[in-house]
Amino acid sequence: MKLLRIGEIGRERACVLDADGRARDVSGLVGDFGPDTAEGLIQRLADIDLTTLPVIDPAGQRIGAPMAQPRNIYCIGLNYSDHAEEANLPLPKHPILFNKSSGTYCGPNDPILWSDKMTKLDWEVELAVVIGKPALNVSEAEALSHVLGYATANDVSERAWQMDFSGQWSKGKSYPNFCPVGPWLVTPDELGDAMSLDMALDVNGEPMQRGNTSKMVFDVAQIISHLSGFLRLEAGDIICTGTPPGVGMGKTPPIYLKPGDVVSLGIEGLSRQTQTVTRS
Repeated sequence: MKLLRIGEIGRERACVLDADGRARDVSGLVGDFGPDTAEGLIQRLADIDLTTLPVIDPAGQRIGAPMAQPRNIYCIGLNYSDHAEEANLPLPKHPILFNKSSGTYCGPNDPILWSDKMTKLDWEVELAVVIGKPALNVSEAEALSHVLGYATANDVSERAWQMDFSGQWSKGKSYPNFCPVGPWLVTPDELGDAMSLDMALDVNGEPMQRGNTSKMVFDVAQIISHLSGFLRLEAGDIICTGTPPGVGMGKTPPIYLKPGDVVSLGIEGLSRQTQTVTRS
């Protein structure tokens, strides 16, 4: 099942893609997709005859993030062995956790916002996991039962703020629109094995990142189990699970984004997103 939301900010309509790839409006039956409706959502949608619902043509319309505003956005750092090698850093013994402000969350094709204070604006294609029901002290064996679905995400980063300012990485991760997600949320039964997906990101048409989720140091089940040991994951929460090599900071010399640049990225089975860097 593929879930998406179509419409302007604050006016998105919840849709499900039918067998022919057409967006069917389910908002009248289930409301919005979000933290308050995530638990049990797949079963409620499975009981709906999509052929009886109106079709929404997405042409010319904004595609929103596939879920309404999450309460929490968690991120895992250095979670690809080849990215850690690129960064010349040792593999972590435990998942490295940081947060992005919830205000970073935006649609897949919304602009990446840029300010004159930025000097090292970077990109990161990532597999996003959306939690479907609360998780606290769950084992790795039961962790995946708490997943509502998966989506493409761009963990946009301002490296100067992240690396040169003292304190948490969150400083370089939390500017508005620094977390485009979507266009779809794909349920686990449709996606299949999330740990063998090809990933790619281009800037202005030039290949930058190429990778596969099989290179994760900690897989999705390990991440969920680990986090749930010291915090309660809530329905609708998003976990960005790390990025493969090819980030701008890792290039020789480094390459950073500037206004007008176009970033295009995608993950196998989860579709693509495109952003233009725009002055805020």
